[in-house]
Amino acid sequence: MKKNASEVQDILSTSDLLSRALKLAGLVTRVFREAGWDLVVVGGSAVEFYTEGAYMSGDIDLCRRNLNPIPLRTAQNLIGRLGGTGGPRSWQVAGLYVDLLGLLENEARTPCRTMETPCGVISIVPAELILVERTLMAYYPRPDAQARNVAKKLLAVCLQQITPIDWKEVERLAASPSFDVLKQISQLRQEVADEIKK
Repeated sequence: MKKNASEVQDILSTSDLLSRALKLAGLVTRVFREAGWDLVVVGGSAVEFYTEGAYMSGDIDLCRRNLNPIPLRTAQNLIGRLGGTGGPRSWQVAGLYVDLLGLLENEARTPCRTMETPCGVISIVPAELILVERTLMAYYPRPDAQARNVAKKLLAVCLQQITPIDWKEVERLAASPSFDVLKQISQLRQEVADEIKK
């Protein structure tokens, strides 16, 4: 813990939750990368970072790119260096939860995005994929108002080009059998575009 103690202390003293999450994601990613595992931010955390905090997930979701699993003892030791408690796949570190979810599943052709944080560079699952995933969650297995609201927040930053996005890739993913939400994402995109114009 000594090596990273000042960074953990800095994270603990950061009052802005988005800044705190970005710093912690950077620190965890760096510690695992130094040990040979490449992590990618996914799920609600990806939405949080893409929307610059318009949506707050409350935890940091990470998947590994490496095919080989991270031994649980190794993960415990690495998180332990940061003063984390819990495990073996979900820890509390510097007042936030960090979840290590397994192997990255990424159907997108666009690359993961990188973002510089004060504690290290993070990779984030492509915005195209997370947008289509959130749209699927908004409609299936039944309509979900909360998931729909999250999809709309992500759509808003994409339409305003705060988060760059490849719309052709969004359409390809949305039309694929894995998702089959092209109609829904087109309707939601128009709805958000109309709201932005008001």
